[in-house]
Amino acid sequence: MDASVMEKLLRCASYSPLHTPKLTSIHNFELRNPNIHMKWRTRKNNNALVVNASDGGGGGGEVDTAVVEKDKPKVLPPRFQVLQGSPMPFGATAQEDGVNFAIYSRNATSATLCLMTPSDLPEKRVTEQIPLDQLTNKTGDVWHVFLKGDFTDMLYGYKFSGDFCPEEGHYYDSSRILLDPYAKAVLSREEFGVLGADDDCWSQMACTIPSNHEFDWEGDLPLSFAQRDLVIYEMHVRGFTRHESSKTESPGTYLGVVEKLDHLKELGVNCIELMPCHEFNELEYFSYNPVLGDYRLNYWGYSTINYFSPMLRYASAGGRNGGLDAINEFKQLIKEAHKRGIEVLMDVVFNHTAEGNENGPILSFRGVDNSVFYMLAPKGEFYNYSGCGNTFNCNHPIVRQFIVDSLRYWVTEMHVDGFRFDLASIMTRGSSLFDAVNVYGNQVEDDLLTTGSPLTNPPLIDMISNDPILRGVKLIAEAWDCGGLYQVGVFPHWGIWSEWNGKYRDTVRQFIKGTDGFSGAFAECLCGSPNLYQEGGRKPWNSINFICAHDGFTLADLVMYNDKHNLANGEDNKDGESHNNSWNCGQEGEFVSISVKRLRKRQMRNFFLCLMVSQGVPMIHMGDEYGHTKGGNNNTYCHDNYMNYFQWDKKEESSSDFFRFCRLVTNFRHECEALGLNDFPTAERLQWHGHAPETPDWSETSRFVAFTMKDLVKGELYIAFNTSHLAVTITLPERPGCRWQPLVDTSKTAPFDFLSDDVPEREREVAMKQYAQFLDGNLYPMLSYSSIILLLTPDVSGLI
Repeated sequence: MDASVMEKLLRCASYSPLHTPKLTSIHNFELRNPNIHMKWRTRKNNNALVVNASDGGGGGGEVDTAVVEKDKPKVLPPRFQVLQGSPMPFGATAQEDGVNFAIYSRNATSATLCLMTPSDLPEKRVTEQIPLDQLTNKTGDVWHVFLKGDFTDMLYGYKFSGDFCPEEGHYYDSSRILLDPYAKAVLSREEFGVLGADDDCWSQMACTIPSNHEFDWEGDLPLSFAQRDLVIYEMHVRGFTRHESSKTESPGTYLGVVEKLDHLKELGVNCIELMPCHEFNELEYFSYNPVLGDYRLNYWGYSTINYFSPMLRYASAGGRNGGLDAINEFKQLIKEAHKRGIEVLMDVVFNHTAEGNENGPILSFRGVDNSVFYMLAPKGEFYNYSGCGNTFNCNHPIVRQFIVDSLRYWVTEMHVDGFRFDLASIMTRGSSLFDAVNVYGNQVEDDLLTTGSPLTNPPLIDMISNDPILRGVKLIAEAWDCGGLYQVGVFPHWGIWSEWNGKYRDTVRQFIKGTDGFSGAFAECLCGSPNLYQEGGRKPWNSINFICAHDGFTLADLVMYNDKHNLANGEDNKDGESHNNSWNCGQEGEFVSISVKRLRKRQMRNFFLCLMVSQGVPMIHMGDEYGHTKGGNNNTYCHDNYMNYFQWDKKEESSSDFFRFCRLVTNFRHECEALGLNDFPTAERLQWHGHAPETPDWSETSRFVAFTMKDLVKGELYIAFNTSHLAVTITLPERPGCRWQPLVDTSKTAPFDFLSDDVPEREREVAMKQYAQFLDGNLYPMLSYSSIILLLTPDVSGLI
C-alpha cells in the first residue's frame, strides 16, 4: 500500500496510541488511476474500523475497502457496588461493609447521588454519578442507596429533578449539586475570609463521607451542673483568640480557645455559650466597605448552611482528612472545657438558613424540598419572621424531626451541654399548611389558624421538652422574633426552658443610669424576675440575666456613648438599635475628662455587681470583663477585625483594675449560697430597706434600693444601690452583737473597690479605719452612682 495512504489512515480520529491499529486488506487493490483524488469514508463495524475510498464524486463509485482492527478496550471493574440501601437513618452512615445514603424529598421526581474527589470539587466536577431508581432506591418519600467500595478521598452531594415553579414552592434544578441536610461535615474553602477560585464567594460545597473512626473522649461525661449555679460567658470562637496579643499557636480556632480556657476558670465562668459554630459562609455579605477600606463579612455566623457540621474554618485543620480533623478539634474543645469544670452551650439558628429569599442561592434545603423546609405563603412567597429572607418551617413534621435529630447529635456525639435558640419564638409559630388534626390527632387549635400563627403547644417545643436525651440539657430561648412576637416570661416552657431576659437588661440599664420610675422593677430583677416567671411555675434560674450581648453596646460602650456610631458598617448609621438605654456619663466618646472616666468605671462596676447579686443565671459578654470597646458600634456583625477581637493586651492592663473586680465578684457569687437560690426569695431570707432600715422607697422618684439577704455560708449580706446624682448617708439595720463590715464599694478605686485577701494587710487596715467612724454609728456613706456589699460579722472588741 502507498505510504501516503497509510499516513492518511493513521491520522484518522479513531487512531489511539493506546490501541495501535493493524492494517489488513479485505480486497487486494492498487490505485489504477493516479489522477483520481481519493476520499476516505469510515464507519464502525464492531471492533474494526471500515475505511472506504471513493473518487471524490467524479466517478461516483467506491474504489476499494480496508479495515483497521482495534484491540478491545479493557473494561475496568466499577469502583462501587450499588445496592438498594435503607431509608433509615437519614444522612450518610458508615457500616462495616460500606456506606448507606438516605435523604428525604417528597416532591422530587428523580435523585442522583454525586461522588466527588477533593481535586474535582473546586472544578465543580462530579467524579461518579449514581442515579437512584424510583422502584428499588425509594421508600415513601425517602431516597436511599447502599454503596460498597473504596471511599478514600471521596465527598458526596445530590442532584434532584422536579418542577421549577416558585409560585408553587418548588425550586428543583438538576444542574445543582446539593448538600445533604444531615451531612456531618461540609467542605469547600479552607481559609476564613478568603475567596474561592475565580473570586467566588459561593464555592461549590460537598459533604464528607463518614468513617467509623472513634475519638478518644478519655471517659468524658456531662458535668450536669444545676442551672442556678451557672455563670455563662458568651463567646465568639474566632474573636476570642484571633488578636495577635493572644499569642496562641492556633489563633481564631477551636484549639485557640482551648489554650485560653484557664482565663475563664480564673474569671469564675463555668459555662461557655458559643456563638454559631454550625457551618456558615462568612463571605455571604462579602462587599467592599469604603469607610474602613476592607471587606464586609458575615462574622457572627447567624446564617446556617448545615446543622450537623461544625464550622470547618474555625478549625486549624480546615478540611483535612475530609473534615474529620475539624470535628475532632471541636470535640477536643468540649473535652478540655469539661476537664476544667466548664460546660459548653451552642447558639443555634433554627429560625432561618443562608438560602435567603427567592433571590438567594440554592444550596441544600431549597433544592431538596423547598415547600417542606420553608414557611411559604399560598403563592410561594417566603414568610420573613426572621428578618433574613426566609423562615424555617419548624413545626412541619419532617422539619421538627430534623431539628431534634440535629440537637441529639450534638449532645450524644459532640458532648455539648445545651443550646441557646436564636429568635426562638419562630419555633412556636404554625408551619405552612398547618393542620392540627395531622399534628395532634384532633382539632386543638382555632379553626382560623393560619401559617405563622403562635401556637399554644408548639409541636417542636413539645418534642424537645419531652425528648429523653434533650430534656436533660440546658435549653435557653431568645423569646422573640422579627415578626413582632415577644414571649419573654410566656415562652412555652414545660418547666425546663429558660429565657434570655431582655426585660432584665432594659430595666437594669434604666435604673443604674438614674432614670426615675424603675426602683420597683429593679427590685424584681434582683429577685429573679418573679413577675415574669413565678406565676407560670418556673424558678429564678429560668431567667438568663444579661446587660450586654453580641448585638448591642459592650459594657464599656454602654457608659461611653448616648448614640450608636455604626458608620463603619457602611450603611450610613441606619443599622443597629437606636434605643440603647445608655448614658455617656456627661461626654460622648472615648476622649473625655478624668472625672467622666472615673464615673464610667464606677458605672461599669455597678452594672457588673448588679448582674452577680441578682437571682437567676448571669451571662457575661466576651471582653466586658476588661472593658472592651467597639467605638460605639452596636451592630458589628460584618467586621472581622479589632472591633470584635478579644484584646489580650488590654486584659492584662486591666488585671489589677476592672478584671480583678469582675473576677472577685464572680467568685464571691459562687461562694454565697443565697445568690443562686432554687426558688424566689421570701421575707424569711430577704428584707428591703431604704435610707433607713425596713423603709424601702418604691416611689417614682426613688433611685435607691437596698436589701439584706441571709446566707448559710456568709451569714448575712447588706447590698445597696444608689443611682442618684446625690451622695447619701444610710442607716444600717441593727444586729445586736454584730457589726457590718465593708467588702465592696464601687465608688472606690482598685484595690479598695473589693477588700479581698489580696489587699496588703496594712492598706486594708487604713481602708477600714476610714469607715470606722460611720460604722460605729451603724451608718455608711454612699457616693452618687455607687453600690456596696457589707458583711455581718461578730462585733469582737479590737477588730478595728
